[in-house]
Amino acid sequence: MNLGAIRTHFKALLNRSDITDALANTFIDQATARIQRTLRIPSMEKTHSYTISALAGSVVLPNDFLEGIDLSYDNHTLSRLPMGEMLDRKKTGEVGNPHFFTREGGKFLLTPSPSSGTLLLNYYSQFVDMTEDSDENNLAAIGSDLIIYGALTYASDYYLDERAQLFEQKYTQFMNEIQDQANEAETTGSLQAIRPTYNF
Repeated sequence: MNLGAIRTHFKALLNRSDITDALANTFIDQATARIQRTLRIPSMEKTHSYTISALAGSVVLPNDFLEGIDLSYDNHTLSRLPMGEMLDRKKTGEVGNPHFFTREGGKFLLTPSPSSGTLLLNYYSQFVDMTEDSDENNLAAIGSDLIIYGALTYASDYYLDERAQLFEQKYTQFMNEIQDQANEAETTGSLQAIRPTYNF
């Protein structure tokens, strides 16, 4: 469902004559921001590659970064350190293959500092913004009802609507359904493999 269709359905459910398209879009944007704070599903996963050709003590996070999944250097997964321990290690000026990282603002600090190689970041990303009525992102494709009822919760606060509790219940229901489906897909189905108890 594209943005125009989502807004039309949202306005029909809200059923008010004083709701403008601009205000409806604001509620939809607020709902999307709320959903992104909680939802973690495969369609939000991305990989960002850093090709390191000079000494790098840190790397900048992608603009759509929400939450890291893992960080690896030449097929070796890095471990996260508390900031204090990272700063102590950085003081040594050690150079080589990185084994540890720490997030600092919009970047990851690395230690040891690499001078070459490839760093891969797997992370949860923001959904692509919908600005035109014909736009449809991954969230709108699989969870238009979640967006709509999320927007209705914000609209009910704005208008002091008595249906606020109902809208919130439906929002929570749709959120749980989508997250549960994603969780189950990771633990069931034909893509799963049973690891042997013993190796011979």
